[in-house]
Order: sequence, then C-alpha cells, then structure tokens
Amino acid sequence: MNFFPSGICFYVSVAVCWFPKVHASWWYMGTLGSQVMCDNIPGLVNKQRQLCRQHPKVMQAIGAGMKDWISECQHQFRNHRWNCSTIGRDQNLFGRLLLRNSREVAFVYALSSAGVVYALARACSRGELDSCSCDPTKKGPSQDAQGPFSWGGCSDHVEHAVHFSQAFVDAKEREERDARALMNLHNNRAGRRAVKRFLTLECKCHGVSGSCSVRTCWQAMADFRHTGEHLRRRYNGAVQVAVNQYGTGFTPAHTHFKRPGKNDLVYLEDSPDYCIRDQDSGSMGTGGRLCNRMSRGVDSCEVMCCGRGYDTSRLSRTVKCECKFHWCCAVHCRDCQQQVDVHTCKGQT
Repeated sequence: MNFFPSGICFYVSVAVCWFPKVHASWWYMGTLGSQVMCDNIPGLVNKQRQLCRQHPKVMQAIGAGMKDWISECQHQFRNHRWNCSTIGRDQNLFGRLLLRNSREVAFVYALSSAGVVYALARACSRGELDSCSCDPTKKGPSQDAQGPFSWGGCSDHVEHAVHFSQAFVDAKEREERDARALMNLHNNRAGRRAVKRFLTLECKCHGVSGSCSVRTCWQAMADFRHTGEHLRRRYNGAVQVAVNQYGTGFTPAHTHFKRPGKNDLVYLEDSPDYCIRDQDSGSMGTGGRLCNRMSRGVDSCEVMCCGRGYDTSRLSRTVKCECKFHWCCAVHCRDCQQQVDVHTCKGQT
C-alpha cells in the first residue's frame, strides 16, 4: 500500500487508488500484485466491494481493459483543446475535470461504461472467466434477411457484460441519487447501449463449391473504435439539462434545447474553454500543443492556441523515398532526410 499526498493506492491483483474527491474509484484498477483486497479499498461502496470479492478475475479484466477506452478517448480528442489527457497515479486520473458536470465528463463516463462491457464480453468469449463464456442463448436454427442459418461459433455474451456493468459501475450513483448521480447513470446507460448498437452477425458458409447452402453464424462486437466514434458524435450533440422538480429525471436547461433521448449524452454545466492551465476547472491548457497552421478546423493554430500565437521550429525527419519494386517480390527504398515545420502553441504569458 502506497500513500500519496492526494490519495491512497492499493497494489493488489488489481491496483485501486482512492482519491477523496474522485467520483469513480474503480477507474484506478490495474493488473499488479498477487491478491484482491477488496475490503481495503475505501473508494468502493458496499455493493462494489461485494462484487469485487466475488469476482476477482472480472476485476482484473476491467483493469486490463481500461487502457483501451482511455486510448480511445485520447484518439477521439487528439486534435482538440481538451485531449482526454490523464495524470500520473499520484494524482486524479483526469485531474480536477471530474469535479465538474461538463460534457467532457459525460463522454468519459459513457465511454468508460462502454469499455467495461466490451472488456468483459471479450474476456467471456476468450474463456478467461469462470463466471461466463459464449452467449448460451445463441443456439439452434435462426434466420436473417439472407435466409436461414444455424447458431454456432462463439457469440459475444454482451447481455451478461451489460448486466454486470449495471450492477458494478452504477452502484455508487444509485446510492447517492443527486443531480450528478442522475447524470452519470444516464451517460453510463448510453455507453452500454452504444456497444450493443454495433453487434454484427458474422457467418461461415458450408456447401459444395462454396455455395453457402448452409450457414453457421455468431454475434460479435465490432471494433471498439465504432463505439468511440458513435459516443464522440453524441458528445457533439450532448444536451444540457436540469433535474426536474421531482428529482427523478431531466428537463432541457433551455427551452430551445431538445429533450434528451436514451442514446444522448447529458451534462449539467458549461465546459471551460481549456485554453489555459487551471487546476480548479481541470484544464491542462494548450501551451506546447501541436497545431496545424494550414487548417481551419479545431486543430488550427488559431483555435488550438486561443489567440496566443504559436512558435515554429524546423525539424529533420527520415522518410522512405525513391521506392522501387523488384521482381519478385520486394520493394527497396532509400532513406531520405525531409525538413518539416512544426507549430506549437505559445504558453500563457
């Protein structure tokens, strides 16, 4: 057990860090150590602690899958002022961003919930967990637009993963039931629905000369990139809301806003502009970030640098050039030096 100024970390079969002001302690799961010490993780509520004790291998699968959804978050926002940057283990994973109720937090909750479903369903299909395997309901004859087929292979058991995610990820929000908890629950559900949205039917043909007179099919999750791109579009159209008078749901924060649907992301307060480093708002700032001088989009130097200007440096890089195909079968290239201009945003003055 290590003590840091801002929290406590337990490095066990999953490494879990607790930080007093962070809303989702399960995000600090990793794959270190030798045994699960769920009772000693102060960041978990009773329901989460109980599930952690009962399913240590599931906790490991969740921890192992974290790098995938964090990487996807950073990919989706790589060219934006807020780039889903994380901070070292001795501080909050996303800094003080999580203290806000912004659309960025909405996206992170939705994507992390989706990531749990994806990681668990994948672990089930790979036979890595004792508690689940392939989807047992996908068996016998069935039919789609192309005709009859028989269930076979290994269908991803997404429903099982969704059920566990609801029980584990949502447990803390269900206890609190305040405005922030309602926001998180809604976005968690939207994330889980996003994974189910991209389930595909994959088939193998059988028959004489590939006639495909008989098909064996299974249901598989699409690459997680599809989920990330879908939730990114939902982020763009996220709805600012207020809690209704009964404290049970949402109403649009402004009369001209649409009422949010089940697949929409919702948030409660405006985002900072992320231009300057500000610990109170969770902004890392854009000083030193790369920008594109020729772009007119969000990655442009004008937008990324927030009007502060940018510095230009010339770098030399090695590229392949004068490539020729040689029969048979190789391509031979020369290494050439290329001069490129790199633009980075000026810092706060």
